Amino acid sequence: MATLLSTPALARVTELNIVVVEPFAEGATFGSTGAYERVRGTFKGEIDPADARNKVIVNIDKAPRNAGGRVEYEAEFYILRPVEAARGNQKILYDVLNRGRKGMHTRFMDALPASLADTNDPKTVNDVGNGLLLRRGYTLVWSSLDPDAPRSNNGMSMKSVFATNNGTPIVRTIRDEIINDTRSRAPASKDAPKWKTMRLTHEAATQDMSQAKLTARRAEADPRQEIPASGWKYVNAREIALLPEGTNPQPGTIYELHYPAQNPKVLGIGLAATRDLVSFLRHDQSANNPARPGIKAALAFGSSWSGRFLRDFIHLGFNQDESARKVFDGVFSHIAGAGGVFLNYEFGQPVRTSTQHEDRAFPETAFPFSTARLNDPLTGKTGSLFRNDGFDPLLIETNTSTEHWQKGASLLVTDPLGQRDIDLPANSRVYMIAGTQHGGTAGMRPTLGSCVNPRNPHNPNPALRALLVALDEWVSEGKAPPASQTPRIKDGTFVAPDKLKFPAIPGLHMTRGMNDIRVLKDWIKPDVDMAKPYGARVPQVDADGNETSGIRLPDIAVPLATYTGWNLYKAPFPEGELCDRDGSYAPLAATRAEREAKNDPRLSLEERYGSHAAYVKKVEESVQKLVAARLLLQEDAERIVERAKSTEIARRFTPASSVAASAMETQEGNQPAQHDL
Repeated sequence: MATLLSTPALARVTELNIVVVEPFAEGATFGSTGAYERVRGTFKGEIDPADARNKVIVNIDKAPRNAGGRVEYEAEFYILRPVEAARGNQKILYDVLNRGRKGMHTRFMDALPASLADTNDPKTVNDVGNGLLLRRGYTLVWSSLDPDAPRSNNGMSMKSVFATNNGTPIVRTIRDEIINDTRSRAPASKDAPKWKTMRLTHEAATQDMSQAKLTARRAEADPRQEIPASGWKYVNAREIALLPEGTNPQPGTIYELHYPAQNPKVLGIGLAATRDLVSFLRHDQSANNPARPGIKAALAFGSSWSGRFLRDFIHLGFNQDESARKVFDGVFSHIAGAGGVFLNYEFGQPVRTSTQHEDRAFPETAFPFSTARLNDPLTGKTGSLFRNDGFDPLLIETNTSTEHWQKGASLLVTDPLGQRDIDLPANSRVYMIAGTQHGGTAGMRPTLGSCVNPRNPHNPNPALRALLVALDEWVSEGKAPPASQTPRIKDGTFVAPDKLKFPAIPGLHMTRGMNDIRVLKDWIKPDVDMAKPYGARVPQVDADGNETSGIRLPDIAVPLATYTGWNLYKAPFPEGELCDRDGSYAPLAATRAEREAKNDPRLSLEERYGSHAAYVKKVEESVQKLVAARLLLQEDAERIVERAKSTEIARRFTPASSVAASAMETQEGNQPAQHDL
């Protein structure tokens, strides 16, 4: 059902096309909210390129215009709404898609859909896990914002808008980085193709190889070695391949291609499309509104790429719509570190995410990092993530340990040189969830993948649920959330990597450093100022190797293992470099005899707890403190205590069972669908 909207003053959405309205989960009910229904469709909008709020969109002046002088776009939306609107809470919870993929139900509700396709198209009770968001009555909203996002597995994408020079294609020599298998979550399939081509992020303007240059290097800091024209070829305008035919890229090797590219998309339109849709859903009081009239507030959530998108959304001014109204009242950014997204650029490459090994010299982490207004001595700039214009949302930012090793997360709460702690404005909070890794979620097991150490299975989601409730109360009731919980320089809990007091754990390979954050002058050359890095810091640890600050959930406060935010690549990848955004896991010995036989310096379970029952009592004490501090919901406290009492945990106190369980945990197997790229 297509509806032309004649009220552009409400928002710049001009047309809605509702494709499907159908019961969710066969009419299952969720607490006092009752049943939900799914609404899917598309929407069209238009952007005024002369509006000062839109001029920040790169190449908006080069985009095609309609007869009214506006730039048109088309995108998709997906809504889960209460069947009886009055039984909901009349609040939108908007989930920023991560390259076309949904994620908030796997974070806030521990949902474990059977496949990525099911994750992107929730339709069963299993697809919403514990049902928290539905029980609390939110109207859940997703919309497409990236034309490069894949549509496979029910992904959502938007129609491309290309920039031109008065109708002539824009051509520019750019840089692509291509690396195979480093971000794989499981061993290569035996059914994987025998010959791999390398895909380019933009269309080559010519396949004349004399105008291109391909290099390779094993580690990010190694010198680039040029591959001669006899060693590679264009397969087509979007793919290249190594020669002789059948030669596969070496796993983990960094291949870099400089080539003339053409037809850049105006990717910043995705920011405006998000703004326009949410503004329409908030303010339209007609029957055309698929979220239903009467929305009282709008919250946004983004994890990883999506969290970085939200940081850009705020900083670039998109939290004010074209009618000068606030879009999101509250924003929750998870595992974004101190960065943004390589989106609002000519020939932007949104897929990029900087780590120590790859994508390091692409735009992501650049001043300003923090919501506090600071001076940057490396660039001479002064600024803040916030605009301080009356349209900044209430903001909660959470990060795991990994973002401190890979994403400069300490720069959210220190000066740029990492010399002193800073005070955040009253409308901002930052939390570190201790001992967790970037992609940590429910159902994780400590498998190896491309890493040398077992990966960290610690689930941060219980803390996220409590903080979402706190954000809602902040927006709806003016009740301030708990104070920020992060390491600090003044008490020695933020340190340089070489000051980390990590124990010598048998069999655990130790990191040699972090992903330094530096000033990027030019991403195409690339030109990175190597003279002086920003002063990013990492969290200090205790005698077990667990972090001493931040939100310490029971797995850290009452440990059965060591959990880190770093890991290392194993062969055939570049050994010794940080393994993507994974952490490490090392179980504690069950008895003193067992740990002494291994020469493990960490106290065994026997020595620190005495018995399984005593361990359970300490877990109960831990969750009670977290609930009192509003850092854990009561329902999660009960789940955590039940797990502590379980036979699975009781077996950890038996030496033979402990060894067997550890070996079984690290076997490769199916993992929850990953949305953390």
